Amino acid sequence: MHTKTITALAQGLRDREFSSVELTQHFLARIHQYSELNAYITITEEAALSAAAHADTLLATGNAPTLAGIPIGQKDIFCTLGVKTSCGSKMLDNFIAPYNATVVEKLNQTGAVMLGKLNMDEFAMGSSNENSYYGAAKNPWDIARVSGGSSGGSAVAVAAGLAAAATGTDTGGSIRQPAAFCGITGLKPTYGRVSRFGMIAYASSLDQGGPMTHNAEDAAILLQAMAGFDDKDSTSVNHPIPDYQATLNDSLKGLKIGLPKEFFGEGLSANIATDLHNATQEFQRLGAELIEISMPTLTLAIPAYYVIASAECSSNLSRFDGVRFGYRCENPVDLADLYTRSRGEAFGKEVKRRILMGTYALSAGYYDAYYLKAQKIRRLISEDFKKALAQVDIIMSPVTPTNAFGIGEKTADPVQMYLEDLYTIAINLAGLPAMSIPAGLSAEQEGAPMLPVGLQLIGNYFAEAQLLNVAHQYQQVTDWHQRKPADFQ
Repeated sequence: MHTKTITALAQGLRDREFSSVELTQHFLARIHQYSELNAYITITEEAALSAAAHADTLLATGNAPTLAGIPIGQKDIFCTLGVKTSCGSKMLDNFIAPYNATVVEKLNQTGAVMLGKLNMDEFAMGSSNENSYYGAAKNPWDIARVSGGSSGGSAVAVAAGLAAAATGTDTGGSIRQPAAFCGITGLKPTYGRVSRFGMIAYASSLDQGGPMTHNAEDAAILLQAMAGFDDKDSTSVNHPIPDYQATLNDSLKGLKIGLPKEFFGEGLSANIATDLHNATQEFQRLGAELIEISMPTLTLAIPAYYVIASAECSSNLSRFDGVRFGYRCENPVDLADLYTRSRGEAFGKEVKRRILMGTYALSAGYYDAYYLKAQKIRRLISEDFKKALAQVDIIMSPVTPTNAFGIGEKTADPVQMYLEDLYTIAINLAGLPAMSIPAGLSAEQEGAPMLPVGLQLIGNYFAEAQLLNVAHQYQQVTDWHQRKPADFQ
């Protein structure tokens, strides 16, 4: 049952092939069986079985939503009423959320069953899930390798069959990069499409929640439940929500696909370049037209992103001070000692690094030189995308420059780690929707394990339906999304 899509599971529940309680018990058993993957921080077994029993009652009426009774995982960045919400940090290891995030509330209303809270890089800062206070979530394709970050636990849960689907968040690639590393489908919607209320903030102008699933059809179902205007979120956009499943089967004949030459040159592994070339040829066979485009400002995305994101995180994380909630040091001698030791003892190395970078960039004398200049570059990048998407319908690119790398391989060099987000960051700066879909299995060198390769689809604002259509059509003629890691089938 764990290899089935949401669509197949929903049909099985409607046809009474199995109950939601049986399905939930199956997934819970797998979570315990494969605990070495470290996908979950908190398992809500009792609550999940209760929710499943309620879903079975709803399903018996014959009028239940598609997600009713479907077991899913929530990234531990979303507040969940009465359940620990740690954000992967020692700072919030004892924090029990007093309310539900809007995303959690929306999915609860569909009758979806939450299995637990999924592992992540601390406060969503990282590209490998190695920054989690609870240890790294391990890639099921090779447990010696990273799962990607920050939504690594979500990607592992879906890839290894520890949840039918999962939620993730994406600030600079944190849905798409782990989706690529673990061989699943991950969608980052347009900024403002999914409510950020109850989603613990890293960088407020960049963070966006989205679905992580087996395929594009499942992503459409999950996004349908997650999307929508929320008056509790000042960054939420009141824009019509289409039926994301309605256009999945539209033809790609005449579709114009842009290939930015800046993303297919130096720095991209040869094996990934080969797999992506094969994928683009498949789109040609489906009737699409490939057009080379140039977007010269994309090379400036990484420095601009790390200035802006770090500045926003230094502001957002100032609330974690040992006074109101979260970790508090023992026996502080005064208020300054309370602040200093609570933050020093509870924040991890990467979080401290980004807070310091952001505070420096915002400090007197450096604001204009760094933060203001980064915001100007952000505008140029947005204009580049605007010009490109006036010529083509969607843009295709790599998701990552390499396959999943070894645990511990890049932790000593933060700059090398930051370069893992080379192809994803610019999309967040522009606020555009993008997704990663499986597009191959390959090894970087002879004797290395075969690992998933992700293809990135980038669309215009609120064009999630088009991205899902393009991804779905590709998945009708390929089977990369159906490949499962051998040890976790």
